[in-house]
Formats: sequence, C-alpha cells, structure tokens
Amino acid sequence: MKPSATYELLVDGVGQWDFTGSFVPCELLLVGEDAYPVLMSSKKQVLIAVSQYGKGRMVVVSHEGILKDSKFSQFLRNAVEWLKPSPEALVGVHPHLDSLSQLLLRAGTAVQAGAELSPSLGVYCMDAYGSARAKDLVGFVAGGGGLLVGGQAWHWASQHGKEKVLLEFPGNQVTSVAGIYFTGNAVEKGIFKVAKKIPKIPLIVPHQANLSLDVEFLLRGVSELDLVTGGVPSILLVHGVLSFPLCLDSSHRCLLAAARYGRGRVVVATHESQLFSPKLARFLLNAVCWLDAGKKGLVGVDASLKKLCSLLSQEEVKSQVSQLTGDLSVYCCSSYSDRDAERVHAFVAEGGGLLIGGQAWYWASQNHGKAAVAEYPGNKILNRFGLSILGQSVKAAKHPAVGSGEHYHFRKALALFNRHVEKHEELKAPLKDWLQRLAQDCAAFLHIPAHDRPAYASLHRILTKVLQRSGIPHVSRQCPVKSNSKEAVLLCMATELSLTMTDSAALVQKSAAGVCTLPVTVEIDGTNPGKTAWRSTGLYLPEGHTAVITFPCLAVGAGLKVQIGCHTDDLSHATELKRAPVVIRTCDIACQKQSVSCLWGGLIYIVVPAKSILGKVPITVEGAVRAPFFKLGETCENQWKDCIRHYPAPWAELAVENLILTVPSDNIRHMKNPQPLLTLWNEIMVAISKLAAIPTKFPRPERIVTDVQISCGWMHAGYPIMGHLDSVKEMLDMKHMQTAGLWGPVHELGHNQQQQAWEFPPHTTEATCNLWSVYVHEEVLGIPRHQAHQALKSQCREARIREYLKKGAQLKNWEMWTALETYLQLQEGFGWDPFTHLFSDYQKMSTIPKDNPSKMNLWAQKFSQQYSLTRGVSDGFHSSLCLSGGRC
Repeated sequence: MKPSATYELLVDGVGQWDFTGSFVPCELLLVGEDAYPVLMSSKKQVLIAVSQYGKGRMVVVSHEGILKDSKFSQFLRNAVEWLKPSPEALVGVHPHLDSLSQLLLRAGTAVQAGAELSPSLGVYCMDAYGSARAKDLVGFVAGGGGLLVGGQAWHWASQHGKEKVLLEFPGNQVTSVAGIYFTGNAVEKGIFKVAKKIPKIPLIVPHQANLSLDVEFLLRGVSELDLVTGGVPSILLVHGVLSFPLCLDSSHRCLLAAARYGRGRVVVATHESQLFSPKLARFLLNAVCWLDAGKKGLVGVDASLKKLCSLLSQEEVKSQVSQLTGDLSVYCCSSYSDRDAERVHAFVAEGGGLLIGGQAWYWASQNHGKAAVAEYPGNKILNRFGLSILGQSVKAAKHPAVGSGEHYHFRKALALFNRHVEKHEELKAPLKDWLQRLAQDCAAFLHIPAHDRPAYASLHRILTKVLQRSGIPHVSRQCPVKSNSKEAVLLCMATELSLTMTDSAALVQKSAAGVCTLPVTVEIDGTNPGKTAWRSTGLYLPEGHTAVITFPCLAVGAGLKVQIGCHTDDLSHATELKRAPVVIRTCDIACQKQSVSCLWGGLIYIVVPAKSILGKVPITVEGAVRAPFFKLGETCENQWKDCIRHYPAPWAELAVENLILTVPSDNIRHMKNPQPLLTLWNEIMVAISKLAAIPTKFPRPERIVTDVQISCGWMHAGYPIMGHLDSVKEMLDMKHMQTAGLWGPVHELGHNQQQQAWEFPPHTTEATCNLWSVYVHEEVLGIPRHQAHQALKSQCREARIREYLKKGAQLKNWEMWTALETYLQLQEGFGWDPFTHLFSDYQKMSTIPKDNPSKMNLWAQKFSQQYSLTRGVSDGFHSSLCLSGGRC
C-alpha cells in the first residue's frame, strides 16, 4: 500500500485529534526511509507515526493513554486493520492494556485480551516500557507481524537522563529498527486538525543524544587523518538526523562519516584503501571498537579488504575473512555491491556495526545520466542510514579531524537557511560560510527518488515551501549572483526541485503569456547512423509551462528522449552566475503521450540515440510556441521574411546540412534573407569535411549554441560547441567574417575533428585543431594565415621558434603555437594534400599505438609516405619534424 493510501486509511473517520486529556505525550523522532507522521502538534512535533520493518508494519503513538482513550477509537481500529497481515489475523493485546481490548471489542474487532507475544498472532498491541522480549518483537515484525505500541519517554528521561533515551529507553529497543524513536521531549496539549496529506517530517528534532561523544571516541588519539592511501576519494553527503561527519576539508566536503541507526552503528570511508591503510590504523581501531559497542564480538572482513585483518590482529581484535553472517558483531566491506543490502540493513538496525568504504566517481563516469546518490550500489545500502557517497572526486590529502565546535551538516545548514528565509534574518556565520556546500548538497539530495518515500518527499516539500516563500531570484548578465549567496542556493534548489516535478508551474511566480494551445505536428528524423543527435522541432516551451507531446507507437521504448533547452553547460562550480546553474531537462519517452515541463523554458528537441533506424517520426506538441528556424535549401525565403523570423520564442536556429547555429532571436529578426550567410557557412563546413577527409554529409550536424555564460573559456568544443553571446556577431555578420575572420568558432569545429590516433596530448591539443582554422580562413574566407590570427604574424612565428630552440627544443615546450608551427612548416613545404591523404589513411588503420612516442613516429612515417607518393621525401620534411623534439 502506498504511504498516501495508508495515511488516508489511518485517518478515515477521524474528525480531530483531541489531546486535552490528562496524559502528556512525548515527541517522536523519525529517521527511517519508511517512517512518516500521522499526527503532528501545532508546534510541528510528531505524536503518531508509522513505519515498516522487514515484512511487517508498525504504528507508534506517543503515550499509552492514546491506546486507552475512547476518543481515539476510530484511529485505533483503523490502525489495527492496517497492521493485520491478513483480514483474519488474530490481534493480541498485552495485559497492561486491558482497556484497549475493551475498546476494540466494542468497535467490533476480535482480540485476544491479556495476550503474550506468540507466533499465532498477526498483530500485537503493547506499551513501550518493557524490553525483555525486544529481540522477539523485532523478529515478529520482521516476519510480517503488525505492532501497535504506545508510551512516553519524558518520565524515563527525568530518572535516567535525556541523553540516554534514544539508546536505552525500552521502547526504542524495538521501534528504532523501523526508524522511529521516543524522545524525552514533552508535547503541549491541544486539539489538532487532521492534515489533508501526510504531514512534513521536521528537519531537526532535539533528541539530546550526545553524538559528540561518539565523535570523541572515534577520533581518540587522532588529530590528523591522512587520506593519501593510494586512491582518489569521493565526497559524502551526510543527510541523516543521527549521522555526523568525522573529516571535513576546507570547503566543508565530508570525507569520513558515521551514523547511528536503529540499535546499530555505521562508519563510512570514501575509498576502500582507507579501510586498511596503516596511516589510519588508530582511527580504524577506534572505529571497529565503536562499532562493536562493547560486545567484544567477532569482526567479519570481506575478502576484498583482507589486509584489514592483519591490522586488527596487531591489537588482538578477533577478525576473520567472512561474508555477512549472524554471529558477527562488526562487518567490514566495500561499497561496490548492493547484493546483500536488505541483510545489511537488518544487521545494523538490530545492533550490528558496519564499516564500509568506496568511491563513486568512477561509477558516475561510466553511468552518464544516472545519479550516483540514487543508483550507485553502495548508496542502496547507505542512504537508509542518512549517508550517501557522491559521484564527485576530491584530491586525497591530509585533513584535521573534526574537533569541538559547530560543523557543517546538511540538515543543520538547511534548517538555518529555512529560518533565514522565513524570518528575513541577516545572513551570518556559520550559514554564510556553508551556502556553497548547501547548494551542492541540495542538488545531490534531490536526486534521491522521493516518489512514495515520505522521508525524502517530506524534504522536497520543505524546499518547495522555502522557494514559494522567497520566490525564485532574478539572475542575468545585468544582475549576476555570487555562488556563495542565498540567491545561488535558491536557484540550485529551484532547478533540482523542478526536475522532480511533472509540472514545475508551482515554482514559477509569473506565467508566460502567448502559449499556443493548438497542437502542432512536426516530423523529426529518427534515423541516426552516428553518435546521439538532437533533432530540432522548431518549437519552444515557455518557462514553467508543461508541453504534452504525442508520439507514434514505434517511438515508445526506442531510446528517444525529449530535451528542453540547449544550454547544456553546468555552472554549479562557477563563482558567479549569470543564469541558473542547470537549465535543461531531458526525459525518456516512456509512453505515447508524454508531459514534460522545464522551469527555465527552452527549445524543444527530440534526442535520437546512435544507430537508430526509425525513419521519419511525426510528433504532435501541445503547449509550446514556435521558434524562428531557417534551413538552407528548405525554408522559404518569403515565409521567413513575412512570418518565421517574427515567431515569439527568444531563441532561433539557423541551419545548413552540417551545422546548426543557436542564437538569440533578437539577433536575427532584422535578417531579411539568411541565405547568403548560410551559403558561406555551408562552404566552411564543406571545407572542414574536405580537410578531415570525411564524407561531405556528417552523421549529425555540428551545433554551436550561444549562452550568457558557459562553463569554461570563450568557447569550448563538444556537442554542442558553446560560446558566449558576444560571439554572435562574428557568426552572423558576413562582412565581419570575411574581413576579421572567424577564428574562435572554426577553432572549436577543428577540435571536434581531432582524432586520438594522430593526437599527442597535451602537446597538440590546442595545435592541430588550428589546421582547420588556417585552412578555412585561407581557402574559404580568403584571409591569409598571418592576418587570420595575431600569433601567426611572421615576426611572432620567428620569435617563437628562436625561443623554443634557445631552450633546447624540449618536448615539454612543444605545445600550442609552437606545436602548430611544425605542422604549418610541413604545409608550407608540401601543401594540404598530404594532410588530407594522411587523415584518410588513419581512418582505414585497425592497429594504432596508444603512447605518444609511438604515435609520433607513426605520424612521421605516414606523412613521409604520403609525400613520397607524389614528390619524394626531402630533408626539409625531416628538419621540420625535428622541431617537435627530435622524433624523426
């Protein structure tokens, strides 16, 4: 049963919650993925909660008086019915709750009064004050039983101390395995409304458990943690109420952490090499001792970490290479498998200690488009404990162990931020120092799927409320936002939250006008012999709106995607933002009628996977506006002049067979006839293909997209090539192109033609791409090389050569313009033909070395052969190659 349906069942027929009686309830703390509130007080304290454990279910109420009061009879009857594993299951009631037996009997529920726990029961009802059969009760629920338990812990706390409640209060020995704890906090009386949907789980609950004592124990005798252990670590997201950092770098990134969960404990490292490094011996021994919790039991170590056994044996800790078994006190493993996830969860919840480590950055690099926080195997174990390994790497280094004082924690930072926004408080330390980390952690956390998982959905709702209260900040070139600001955090929240919604309109303050309600049908090319390609639709989705796109049956499940927006650069790590960090959205096509929205709006594309053979695919779009689009040889000039260029979308596309330019619409609305400009661009692309010795028609057209801000440089290569808005002029002004040149865009197009076979990184990375720059400028634009770029003036070239030779012609200095000089001398001596023939030859070769020296020798050999086929080899060829450092 879904949580929402469970909630409706539990409150069915409940008019209000009357807590004006003689008893004083306590506050409940929820930490489990499956735990959620049924009732909260007016001060947002949880009074009734439900969860599940194993195959069974649990309802926890904050005072046993609730179980005896007829005012709650409707709820109690609902609760018992939900707890039953089957309609005919027997309900047993503990002798201390005779009044509950009478109450249920009067309501028509058959019960066994005065019952002790028995396998014959389907539901058991009890108070929270006895722990003698805690293990049996946990087993009862895990096996499929239902448990209704009530009690308060504030009186127990007054006698034993509030700091001991979470760990020692009898009821918590049972309920904690399902992520619910009684606390020593009393709750005020009152009459509370029945919420329309599941109440939000509080971000932070004062539980008084002194986790700093755990930190002290784990770091006893450890002042510095040397994480240079032979591997590149990842970063941890510490998001649980009872999880805490042990090692933070100067940017508040967590590299070691621990948590309490249920009756057990967890310690997480960010690379498995940290779990057997002699440098961390003291910490590891502390960790195993803490995880053992005084039981002095057996430590099981997975075979992949067997070196840890020898380290433990030095301190006479009993350990063995072992899989997870029931006789272990502590289990040590890597985070690369989720095979035993359920067993690990139960092991920890019921009192075991887990030492686990691994990095997720490599997994992330191999699983593009998937969120490590949600799908990395180790996180299917760790998320439940309030800890997640992120897909980003960080340089291994030495860091001070966390000391006393206030440290960054995701929930703490978020609670402070929430209060700051709600009360319009001045931004001050420590929150001011935590903002950038908070933004990045929000982005990561929101990738954990929240559907039907109240623990995560609740936090999504809290973030949505923050955004609705504050509004989405305005950001632009004229109004930039600093990365360490409140506005940057809100932008990040807004982006990531919108990606979790089918309709992001709830986050937008003002709706865009002029959206077409009539459906528009367009045809896209579903055949793609090359790499993944975007197909333009000529349509634009306004910000915050939802488009409904209808596909034919053949397109569903064929690997197609819908993409809103083309500005793909992620600016999350920029120090200043001129737009939101992420402004595109991509969705799989899972059904014939697909709804898709994007908070920031954008041009609509259909993404076609490599090797697709779908042919022409008609799609119908509702809820979008038309965008200016002109393709050379296809678009009618008169229609462009009279209508198309005035379409309302803010972005336009100009296309030739092998290139599509995406520019602001304002830059093309004056353009009466794009044909001359695009004819020139077509000549440029033909020249690029000619030098590269590839077919005139590319497998997919290149794309150049202009943006108010990009992730690096003035422009950068890729699909698409990204450039600043200031580069629009040089791409659209023919006169400028033919006089001043077009070095930047062609340089990036050249990057996209570079091949690993004849590249010698890092030496030629910024050199060989410029062969296309020189070629296009001279052969198409009629601009000689010495005018095409300042660095190619003859005096600059000569000075550079002299400086290079003066330093001894070292390979380490053979880079960029100096490296390009080698190729230019060859071209000036022998023309362009050897290059085109050579590039053609490389495409036919099956075996090519991977190391630079061998690749350089092969290149020299192949170039010599190409030249000798027509003219014979000259000494000039050899002397020019020697410029690269003597490889001839």
